Amino acid sequence: MGSVHARHLLELERNDGVCRLAALVDIDPAKNQRFIAETGCTAPVFDSLDAYLAAGISTATMIVAPTEKHREQASAVVRAGHRVLLEKPLTGSLDGDIAFCAELDRDAPHALMLAFQRRFDAAIAYGKQCMDSGLIGRVFKIYSALEDSAPTPNGYQSDGILPDMAVHNVDEILWLTGQMPSCALALGSRIYSHALTTAVEDFDDAMLYMWFGDNLAAQVQVTRNHVAGYRVETVIYGDQGQIRIGHFEQRPDQTLVEVYGRRGASEPLARRVFPGGFGGPGAPEFVDRFGPAYKAEVAVFIDCCQRGVPFPTNHNDGLRAQQVIAAGMRAAITKANAAPL
Repeated sequence: MGSVHARHLLELERNDGVCRLAALVDIDPAKNQRFIAETGCTAPVFDSLDAYLAAGISTATMIVAPTEKHREQASAVVRAGHRVLLEKPLTGSLDGDIAFCAELDRDAPHALMLAFQRRFDAAIAYGKQCMDSGLIGRVFKIYSALEDSAPTPNGYQSDGILPDMAVHNVDEILWLTGQMPSCALALGSRIYSHALTTAVEDFDDAMLYMWFGDNLAAQVQVTRNHVAGYRVETVIYGDQGQIRIGHFEQRPDQTLVEVYGRRGASEPLARRVFPGGFGGPGAPEFVDRFGPAYKAEVAVFIDCCQRGVPFPTNHNDGLRAQQVIAAGMRAAITKANAAPL
């Protein structure tokens, strides 16, 4: 993701002139050199965060690091007076999120933007617009799926498939509904891809169910086992129809949004196709689906920094998503505690 964000910064610098990529920071010099060779970037490189901060060449920083380093690095950058775009999740645990949010609320409430790129995705935003307009009537269920085609890389650090992966889906649902659920339940299994990697994770397949009072529910499905390709789908159910955002057909570079009325209608109420991005060889598969959203997210971050205004997402959004996931995990059902037949 560091390379993905840096490429978008370079594109915004070269094509739009709205920013300047001031530096690259990585403990692995080879990564910096590879990026420079591929892109022609002329920014200075640093092998430590301390050296970069000491140089004093920027006041806005994007942090892409293992989750266990998020709080340490973001705190250091914020203390140096920077505004920060931090990759999700906030810290990876509920206790960590609570402590970090208290620190930020006290010392720098507008310093951090948390990277929830779905809020900047044109297809999801259009689906939300259709929902908010009342096109499908009263919404009573939302389903959100995120399925990877491969296991996590060897050595990947994860705090669990729900905190690490489903945090995107949960934030999407909280954003779409504008409310927190009253309770949640998780289900998890280890059925396939966990055996193909040295990375340690609680599940390779999981679901999260959320209740918003008596008249609205949401379901999240995440897995590392969708070997046919990257799948991202959201379905919004209403009493007058349905909004479908995305449909798996091994074409992550385009997203179809269709709005259907009640049974019997001959044509969709609305239909639009949104282009994705092209990550190129070796890029993560999700860049094909969310490339434009990542670029839009970076552009919003830059604009907020330049105008000195609050970010549209912040640390408390990460905390709220983590609270939902933690509640679900407290009531988790696995094979070990499922009811026998």
